[in-house]
Amino acid sequence: MSTEKEMNPAEVEQEEHDSNYQPPPQKTIEEIMAADAEDESLRKYKEALLGEAQVEKIIFDESDPRKVIVKKLALLVADRDPMELDLTGDLTKLKKNVFVIKEGIQYKIRIDFVVQREIVHGLKYVQKTYRMGVPVDKMVQMVGSYPPKKEIQSYTTPFEEAPSGMMARGTYSVTSLFTDDDKNEHLKWDWSFEIKKDWQ
Repeated sequence: MSTEKEMNPAEVEQEEHDSNYQPPPQKTIEEIMAADAEDESLRKYKEALLGEAQVEKIIFDESDPRKVIVKKLALLVADRDPMELDLTGDLTKLKKNVFVIKEGIQYKIRIDFVVQREIVHGLKYVQKTYRMGVPVDKMVQMVGSYPPKKEIQSYTTPFEEAPSGMMARGTYSVTSLFTDDDKNEHLKWDWSFEIKKDWQ
């Protein structure tokens, strides 16, 4: 959201992955546990990483075939309640719920999600910000690899600074994407925020 420098569309739309990078092949939990079984320290590490998933198939929602279920996005600002987007309902309505952000504040973004069935590798959060249809900023955050768990897991970005000044004030549209090394599109959604001189 740091919109001081504008990016041209070619920069914003460039390939998310480095062309030389090849993600490791996907493996099931059973394959991971069987590999290097004679290495005691590695076995203990994998057991700690996988937890319950090594002894049972972790399924959070039987009716949902996805491996990653994105639940919520929250905008975190010191001394204020989180501003939240529920990502479990009708995503087309999210643009109508415009966040108001005070110019120049420090904020973080937290994403709550569930991993079920299998490990997901190289989760990534990509956020593209537009003003009047023109791309102005792009954020790519490496979230990491996560095992299945029965509870919600979270990732919080480092601090960002909202732009400030009269020219920065106004409404911005955002396209957010939760993806991974294998370019699976776990969830893509559009939302909006407005930069104001104050919170009101």
